[in-house]
Amino acid sequence: MSLNTHLEIILHSMADRLAAQIKDYTPDSVMMIGIHTGGVWVAQRLHELLQLSTPLGQLDISFYRDDFTRIGLHPSVKTSSLPVRMDDKHIILVDDVLQTGRTVRAALNEIFDYGRPASVTLAVLVERNGRELPIQADVVGFSLHLDESKAIKLSGPDPLYFEIRSTQQATH
Repeated sequence: MSLNTHLEIILHSMADRLAAQIKDYTPDSVMMIGIHTGGVWVAQRLHELLQLSTPLGQLDISFYRDDFTRIGLHPSVKTSSLPVRMDDKHIILVDDVLQTGRTVRAALNEIFDYGRPASVTLAVLVERNGRELPIQADVVGFSLHLDESKAIKLSGPDPLYFEIRSTQQATH
Protein backbone atom coordinates (compact mmCIF):
# COMPACT_ATOMS: atom_id res chain seq x y z
CA MET A 1 0.00 0.00 0.00
CA SER A 2 1.32 3.44 -0.89
CA LEU A 3 1.68 6.42 1.39
CA ASN A 4 -1.08 8.15 -0.57
CA THR A 5 -3.49 5.39 0.45
CA HIS A 6 -2.74 6.28 4.05
CA LEU A 7 -2.98 10.08 3.74
CA GLU A 8 -6.53 10.17 5.08
CA ILE A 9 -5.51 8.06 8.09
CA ILE A 10 -2.52 10.36 8.67
CA LEU A 11 -4.77 13.45 8.52
CA HIS A 12 -7.22 11.92 11.02
CA SER A 13 -4.33 11.11 13.35
CA MET A 14 -3.03 14.69 13.06
CA ALA A 15 -6.51 16.05 13.81
CA ASP A 16 -6.76 13.83 16.91
CA ARG A 17 -3.40 15.10 18.20
CA LEU A 18 -4.36 18.72 17.49
CA ALA A 19 -7.71 18.24 19.25
CA ALA A 20 -5.87 17.01 22.35
CA GLN A 21 -3.64 20.10 22.29
CA ILE A 22 -6.48 22.61 21.93
CA LYS A 23 -9.10 20.90 24.11
CA ASP A 24 -8.82 23.48 26.90
CA TYR A 25 -9.22 26.52 24.64
CA THR A 26 -12.55 28.14 23.89
CA PRO A 27 -13.71 27.34 20.33
CA ASP A 28 -13.63 30.97 19.17
CA SER A 29 -10.05 31.44 20.44
CA VAL A 30 -8.59 28.84 18.03
CA MET A 31 -7.70 29.81 14.48
CA MET A 32 -6.12 27.60 11.83
CA ILE A 33 -3.89 29.14 9.16
CA GLY A 34 -2.52 27.28 6.13
CA ILE A 35 0.60 28.35 4.25
CA HIS A 36 0.09 28.56 0.47
CA THR A 37 -0.29 26.27 -1.33
CA GLY A 38 0.13 22.77 0.06
CA GLY A 39 -0.29 23.92 3.64
CA VAL A 40 -3.68 25.40 2.76
CA TRP A 41 -4.79 22.08 1.28
CA VAL A 42 -3.74 20.21 4.42
CA ALA A 43 -5.28 22.91 6.64
CA GLN A 44 -8.61 22.71 4.78
CA ARG A 45 -8.86 19.01 5.58
CA LEU A 46 -7.75 19.43 9.21
CA HIS A 47 -10.11 22.40 9.69
CA GLU A 48 -12.97 20.24 8.45
CA LEU A 49 -12.00 17.28 10.67
CA LEU A 50 -11.68 19.50 13.77
CA GLN A 51 -14.93 21.35 12.95
CA LEU A 52 -13.38 24.68 13.97
CA SER A 53 -15.83 27.57 14.30
CA THR A 54 -13.41 30.31 13.19
CA PRO A 55 -12.78 30.70 9.45
CA LEU A 56 -9.64 29.20 7.94
CA GLY A 57 -6.83 31.69 7.34
CA GLN A 58 -4.38 31.54 4.44
CA LEU A 59 -0.87 32.98 4.21
CA ASP A 60 1.30 33.63 1.20
CA ILE A 61 4.73 34.29 2.65
CA SER A 62 6.37 35.30 -0.66
CA PHE A 63 7.24 38.82 0.54
CA TYR A 64 8.49 37.53 3.90
CA ARG A 65 11.05 35.05 2.58
CA ASP A 66 14.67 35.69 3.52
CA ASP A 67 15.79 34.61 0.04
CA PHE A 68 13.41 36.96 -1.80
CA THR A 69 16.28 39.02 -3.26
CA ARG A 70 18.03 35.86 -4.47
CA ILE A 71 15.11 33.95 -6.02
CA GLY A 72 12.92 36.90 -7.01
CA LEU A 73 9.16 37.15 -6.94
CA HIS A 74 7.28 33.95 -7.66
CA PRO A 75 4.92 34.55 -10.59
CA SER A 76 1.83 33.35 -8.73
CA VAL A 77 1.88 35.38 -5.50
CA LYS A 78 -1.47 35.12 -3.76
CA THR A 79 -2.92 37.41 -1.14
CA SER A 80 -2.99 36.39 2.48
CA SER A 81 -6.40 36.06 4.07
CA LEU A 82 -6.62 36.29 7.84
CA PRO A 83 -10.36 36.72 8.48
CA VAL A 84 -10.12 37.42 12.23
CA ARG A 85 -7.72 39.36 14.45
CA MET A 86 -4.65 37.46 15.63
CA ASP A 87 -4.49 39.03 19.08
CA ASP A 88 -4.86 36.43 21.83
CA LYS A 89 -5.82 33.65 19.39
CA HIS A 90 -4.37 30.16 19.65
CA ILE A 91 -3.01 29.70 16.15
CA ILE A 92 -2.60 26.34 14.45
CA LEU A 93 -0.13 27.02 11.65
CA VAL A 94 -0.20 24.32 8.97
CA ASP A 95 2.31 23.56 6.24
CA ASP A 96 2.78 20.61 3.93
CA VAL A 97 6.54 20.05 4.35
CA LEU A 98 8.94 21.20 7.05
CA GLN A 99 12.51 21.05 5.80
CA THR A 100 14.76 24.07 6.38
CA GLY A 101 12.36 25.97 8.65
CA ARG A 102 12.59 29.13 6.55
CA THR A 103 8.98 29.02 5.34
CA VAL A 104 7.72 28.70 8.93
CA ARG A 105 9.97 31.58 10.04
CA ALA A 106 8.52 33.75 7.27
CA ALA A 107 4.96 32.74 8.23
CA LEU A 108 5.57 33.64 11.88
CA ASN A 109 6.90 37.05 10.84
CA GLU A 110 3.76 37.69 8.80
CA ILE A 111 1.43 36.48 11.56
CA PHE A 112 3.05 38.84 14.05
CA ASP A 113 2.58 41.72 11.62
CA TYR A 114 -1.17 41.07 11.97
CA GLY A 115 -1.20 40.86 15.77
CA ARG A 116 0.06 39.00 18.82
CA PRO A 117 -1.34 35.47 19.18
CA ALA A 118 -1.59 33.74 22.54
CA SER A 119 0.22 30.70 21.13
CA VAL A 120 1.26 29.07 17.87
CA THR A 121 1.12 25.32 17.28
CA LEU A 122 2.90 24.09 14.16
CA ALA A 123 1.40 21.13 12.28
CA VAL A 124 3.06 19.67 9.18
CA LEU A 125 2.10 16.77 6.97
CA VAL A 126 5.73 15.81 6.26
CA GLU A 127 8.85 16.52 8.28
CA ARG A 128 12.09 15.89 6.44
CA ASN A 129 15.76 16.33 7.10
CA GLY A 130 17.62 19.51 6.17
CA ARG A 131 16.73 21.88 9.04
CA GLU A 132 18.65 25.18 8.86
CA LEU A 133 16.73 27.00 11.61
CA PRO A 134 15.82 25.76 15.11
CA ILE A 135 12.15 25.17 14.29
CA GLN A 136 10.25 21.98 14.99
CA ALA A 137 6.66 20.93 14.48
CA ASP A 138 4.31 20.15 17.37
CA VAL A 139 2.25 17.76 15.25
CA VAL A 140 3.80 15.75 12.41
CA GLY A 141 1.98 13.48 9.98
CA PHE A 142 5.13 11.50 9.13
CA SER A 143 8.90 11.98 8.88
CA LEU A 144 11.14 11.22 5.91
CA HIS A 145 14.89 11.16 5.52
CA LEU A 146 15.68 12.08 1.91
CA ASP A 147 18.95 13.01 0.29
CA GLU A 148 19.27 16.46 -1.28
CA SER A 149 18.56 15.14 -4.78
CA LYS A 150 14.93 14.42 -3.78
CA ALA A 151 12.02 16.81 -3.34
CA ILE A 152 8.51 16.29 -2.03
CA LYS A 153 5.63 17.38 -4.26
CA LEU A 154 2.09 17.67 -2.90
CA SER A 155 -0.75 17.96 -5.39
CA GLY A 156 -4.34 18.65 -4.57
CA PRO A 157 -6.55 19.58 -3.04
CA ASP A 158 -8.94 16.86 -4.11
CA PRO A 159 -7.55 14.33 -4.07
CA LEU A 160 -4.55 15.21 -1.98
CA TYR A 161 -1.60 13.39 -3.53
CA PHE A 162 2.02 13.09 -2.45
CA GLU A 163 5.09 12.10 -4.46
CA ILE A 164 8.85 12.16 -4.17
CA ARG A 165 10.69 13.50 -7.21
CA SER A 166 14.28 14.14 -8.14
CA THR A 167 15.15 17.83 -7.76
CA GLN A 168 15.57 18.06 -11.54
CA GLN A 169 11.87 17.11 -11.95
CA ALA A 170 10.76 19.39 -9.12
CA THR A 171 12.25 22.52 -10.68
CA HIS A 172 10.73 22.05 -14.15
